[in-house]
Amino acid sequence: MSGQKPSLKSGGSSQSRFQVAVVTEASSTSPAPAPTPAPAPAPAEESKGRSRSVGFLDSGALGSAMDIGLPPDVSHEPDTTKSDSVSLHSTGTGHTHISDSHSNTYYMRTFGHNTIDAVPNIEFYRQTAAPFGEKLTRPSLSELHDELDKELFDDGLANGEEPSAAEEAAALAAKESKGGTIKFGWVKGVLIRCMLNIWGVMLFIRMSWIVGQSGIGLTIAIILMATLVTTITGLSTSAIATNGFVRGGGAYYLISRSLGPEFGGSIGLIFAFANAVAVAMYVVGFAETVVEMLNDVDALMTDELNDIRIVGTLTVILLLGISVAGMEWEAKAQIVLLVILLGAIVNYFIGSFMPTESKEPKGFFGYNTAIFLENLGPDFRDEETFFSVFAIFFPAATGILAGANISGDLTDPQSAIPKGTLLAILITGVTYVAIAISAGSCIVRDATGDHNDTVTDTVNCTDAACTLGYDFSICKEGGCQYGLMNDFQVMSLVSAFGPLITAGIFSATLSSALASLVSAPKVFQALCKDNIYPGLSMFAKGYGKNNEPLRGYVLTFCIGLAFILIAELNIIAPIISNFFLASYALINFSVFHASMANSPGWRPSFKYYNMWVSLAGAILCCVVMFVINWWAALVTLLIVLALYIYVSYKKPDVNWGSSTQALIYNQALTHCLNLTGVEDHVKNFRPQCLVMAGYPSARPALLQLVHSFTKNVGLMVCGHIKTVSRRPNLKELSQDHARCQRWLNKKRIKAFYTPVFSDNLRHGAQFLLQAVGLGRLKPNTLVMGFKNNWSDGDMRDVEIYINTLHDAFDLQFGVVILRLQEGLDISHIQGQDEPLSSLEKPPLGSKEVVISVSLAKDSDSDSCPSKTTSNQSSPLIMKEGGKEESSKTKSPLSLTDQRLLESSQQFKKKQGKGTIDVWWLFDDGGLTLLIPYLLTNSSKWGDCRIRVFIGGKINRIDHDRRAMATLLSRFRIDFSDINVLGDINTKPKKHNKLTFKELIEPYRLKEDDMEQEAAERLKAHEPWRITDNELELYKAKTNRQIRLNELLKEHSSTAKLIVMSMPLARKGTVSSALYMCWLDTLSKDLPPLLLVRGNHQSVLTFYS
Repeated sequence: MSGQKPSLKSGGSSQSRFQVAVVTEASSTSPAPAPTPAPAPAPAEESKGRSRSVGFLDSGALGSAMDIGLPPDVSHEPDTTKSDSVSLHSTGTGHTHISDSHSNTYYMRTFGHNTIDAVPNIEFYRQTAAPFGEKLTRPSLSELHDELDKELFDDGLANGEEPSAAEEAAALAAKESKGGTIKFGWVKGVLIRCMLNIWGVMLFIRMSWIVGQSGIGLTIAIILMATLVTTITGLSTSAIATNGFVRGGGAYYLISRSLGPEFGGSIGLIFAFANAVAVAMYVVGFAETVVEMLNDVDALMTDELNDIRIVGTLTVILLLGISVAGMEWEAKAQIVLLVILLGAIVNYFIGSFMPTESKEPKGFFGYNTAIFLENLGPDFRDEETFFSVFAIFFPAATGILAGANISGDLTDPQSAIPKGTLLAILITGVTYVAIAISAGSCIVRDATGDHNDTVTDTVNCTDAACTLGYDFSICKEGGCQYGLMNDFQVMSLVSAFGPLITAGIFSATLSSALASLVSAPKVFQALCKDNIYPGLSMFAKGYGKNNEPLRGYVLTFCIGLAFILIAELNIIAPIISNFFLASYALINFSVFHASMANSPGWRPSFKYYNMWVSLAGAILCCVVMFVINWWAALVTLLIVLALYIYVSYKKPDVNWGSSTQALIYNQALTHCLNLTGVEDHVKNFRPQCLVMAGYPSARPALLQLVHSFTKNVGLMVCGHIKTVSRRPNLKELSQDHARCQRWLNKKRIKAFYTPVFSDNLRHGAQFLLQAVGLGRLKPNTLVMGFKNNWSDGDMRDVEIYINTLHDAFDLQFGVVILRLQEGLDISHIQGQDEPLSSLEKPPLGSKEVVISVSLAKDSDSDSCPSKTTSNQSSPLIMKEGGKEESSKTKSPLSLTDQRLLESSQQFKKKQGKGTIDVWWLFDDGGLTLLIPYLLTNSSKWGDCRIRVFIGGKINRIDHDRRAMATLLSRFRIDFSDINVLGDINTKPKKHNKLTFKELIEPYRLKEDDMEQEAAERLKAHEPWRITDNELELYKAKTNRQIRLNELLKEHSSTAKLIVMSMPLARKGTVSSALYMCWLDTLSKDLPPLLLVRGNHQSVLTFYS
């Protein structure tokens, strides 16, 4: 049936958005059915959280399909026989999902069947808003993969997805912007700007002086050296600029997005400052020319220096006015200045072929071989050197980033920056070389300007001028005002029409000053927008349709004016040379670093670069910095270093996917792989702890203590087993993961947060014990909190808890249990200290009742979400004036909760003088001794001394003490005392035995009081039950735990921490209840106690 079009049956209101009806086919002669009306609104409780449909696209309202990046085969014709209807699911926050509604088949013609799966579209990869202000997003994996009854959440963001602040801001800006912005192509935006900036003040008023000092040969070498630096930098700039979309900010944007905010923030500030100072340099060059003209007609206002300051000040005010008028006016001014400048250059070359007799006394004789040969070599005077002259010239090459600096105003920065920058370097480099050869071939170094200085003594006159009939030998004594060395305006003399050279000087200097005056605020604005330096955020504000940084213009004007008042060009030039060179060095290093990191994201479309050439360019820039001025280079590096340290310390909350991150990943991966090829050695053993902490802030004491002995020593993983009664919401899991990891980072706890979903603690622990880790970076010690309330809860939880310990031993893990008498879990009271916002609400249906939020006043975004039961809700938070006010009155904490809170913070503060008592009763490989040693190495426990307690016989106490002292000294572990317990096997006190008997009574099987079959059935159903046979068999071990508790109270009641060998229970023989009673009895009513049992592999050695 040709021409037939499949369509979907309309769905009722009860249908899910993802339910797809059977596809039917209509007759070719009958019209296609009209779009089915939208489903009737669902009740409030049903519709809450569902994404809303914005309706079908209308060609009049939204423009063509291509405007929003729709596939080319979909049009917006109202006639449904021609195209499928398309539904936009708006998120309300600048996101728009393109997908099927109940009755349209958006991608059916592409694939021949109905699907909401999106075809590749550039709009899905944008980070900013779409043209009509709504960001298009591809269907999420949940939308495609989840079951049909999956409930969507508010605003079409499934599973708690939140739009980023950048996306919201971009969408808002797109909606609020009025009118079009001015964008430039590669010629107008980059080539012209770069040429004008490079053809700056040096071209007409310093080039001749440089040729006079260095000679033609070394001048060409200077030009080529500068061109080499700028060409390598241009190639590097092109590589970075073509590695993704480039926004405004020029060099700062390129460096910060490549190397990260630390380098970008430090170089961005000095680069903006260098451009501001460059304004002064170019304006002073202009003012020098004006004052020279005033001097020629005796029209100086005061003296030359102050006149330069006056003219410079007036000029920079005029340029500020042009800049503030907007980029369009500034671009028009640049074109006018370029025409004048090109005319001046052509005028000079024409004049160089037109020598006249009137110009000869002033040193211009036309092209002459004798003059060329004389000027070929250097003639440095006034303590100038090759490198000092190079330092004067190099700022002429610093205009290569003039186009990149306005990257935000370019139509296509990725194409414009490489083409415009490299072509500008080529054209200007050739021009400089041509002018150097030309000036050196037709002008002598010194001339008197006197027509009467003709040759009289042919014997003593050896200069090139002598062969041309003039004797300027008197100039060797000084005082001459003409020639390459003495007359900065000699190019005016050579030119066909002198005033045009003056106009060229004005054009070159003013255009360069204007480009720098525009570049500095643009770079500075981009830096301030990123909020790298919070105090400068006021300069981020833009005005008008082009977002002009007016405040930045004023700041640049003030900096430029200050340096104009110096009025000495030769002083200003070396200062900015170092600042620009530092920027160039980092741009080159960025390319090398990105290539070295080998990140898949580094794939510039510009291929003509090499990482080693870029590295050589970076080194060359640093060498040139010190060659130009060693102390200025040191100052520049110190400033960059200081800013780098500041930004690193402040840690701005940005993530630009820098090459620094990529390289760290590369190195980490390489080292991890290298470790796998090395066998473990006892000397390199370190406790790598899997801490069963739940949400990190739920048990701060446990984390703080473990962090004290793993910080900078071993791995620490915070395991969190989430037991849920419904299908796991993996999106919430990932969001929790990010928030909790941020919480750990904010608390400076060096640990990884690893959550898993499981049906119970034991299975979740098995997952973590087996799967957590990477190669050698794998936990070897399980750390848990003691189950203080075990006797009040379900004994099946105790069975799971004890079996988890058995599983750890089975997997050859060491086990550490921390007991505080007040308990560890503060989750049930933390909600009163800091209620959570709605964004932090946990998944409903969770069986856990453990919460985690920092006790300190952290922001909601950095606190871990609470776990709550399904019928609980967080108090409403009213945010006003930066303060949070709960709508519910906070109930005062009970005395028990107050003590619990205080106890939870005890390991956070520095421990004073005291002891760590180590009860090393059984040799487990040394873990019981290693942990206290590592603790005393930390700053918090540094004042504590280790006391060692061991079991022994009364008649061998001294012998046992000496043996232990010898062992400890061989292990190189300091200790303050060794106590040998000779009475460890004494029977415990009667009342303590009675207390233990009362403790185990509820858990006894009492098989003698029932039939054997009934007893076996009960034991099978409740395996934790304690049999009479078991109790009798382990009577001695039971008495030992009771006795040890008595000894602990006697000897260690004042210790800061007790570390004790944990008793073992044979699996399958000792019931969970009896083992739990042993642990409880052993550790009750004591200071903080760590029960430790290694895996009986040596972790200490006395061999070197």
